[in-house]
Amino acid sequence: MTDMRDPRTLHPKIDPPKQTQPHPGLDAELEPKGDLGLDTYQGNGRLKGRKALITGGDSGIGAAVAIAYAREGADVAIAYLPEEEPDAEKIIQAIEDAGQKALALPGDLQELAQCEAIVEKTVEAFGGLDILVNNASRQIWHDGIGNIPDDDFDATMKSNIYSSYRVTKAALPHLKPGSSIIFTSSIQAYEPSPHLLDYAMTKAAMNNLSKGLAQQLAPEGIRVNAVAPGPVWTPLQPSHGQPQDKIEGFGQHAPLGRAGQPAELAGAYVFLASDEASYVMGETLGVTGGSPTP
Repeated sequence: MTDMRDPRTLHPKIDPPKQTQPHPGLDAELEPKGDLGLDTYQGNGRLKGRKALITGGDSGIGAAVAIAYAREGADVAIAYLPEEEPDAEKIIQAIEDAGQKALALPGDLQELAQCEAIVEKTVEAFGGLDILVNNASRQIWHDGIGNIPDDDFDATMKSNIYSSYRVTKAALPHLKPGSSIIFTSSIQAYEPSPHLLDYAMTKAAMNNLSKGLAQQLAPEGIRVNAVAPGPVWTPLQPSHGQPQDKIEGFGQHAPLGRAGQPAELAGAYVFLASDEASYVMGETLGVTGGSPTP
């Protein structure tokens, strides 16, 4: 008999208690803990010899991708905020446990110098760069457009759009044919929540940037794509990423009936970085639990 597993119950339907963390939040403090694939992801050598840089690679989706990439044979650098060091140490250890080189890159990607520095340090440490995952994002909820402070709006734009643009621009001179750039968009790019207006617009912008850049770089043999996650349980949510009334029962509105786990996103990023996606360019792969993306 085929070993079929029901996606509705493959991961538990979580019902998190109300909880608040200081921004940017830590996986170590998340209740319940998110599944990063530490105990489950098995690699098959699909990224053997590759060199990857993942922004926001310390926790949540970025951490799951870092673990998967390492187990697929890639050396992995992760960029993260200094406050996220406890999470980053765990992921660096997981990369090294997979037998790969790991590089920790703490710093604030709102700063142009840091966007450029993480690329240069990755190239210096690994001898090149083949995969760039623009994943770092800031998500702070506000009750309506009139209640979004200008400095908060600026911080979200710089963390999400500016950093993705700047890191990509810095990386381009190092990318060769066969390289891959992947942006983390969101279901919010298509179905913006009224309390996440600024975050949602950045995700739409990242989606658009990936599609335009794909057309520019395809003739050079560099593939650009995006992933659009749905409701995924990460530290982004309780660290002021959602109102408290949205934390309880988080993600249960999805057609699948539950929130996604970071480990469930890893395969999408592996596919888009691998040669199996050699003819996939300018696409946004939705991993949403059933919510449609155009």
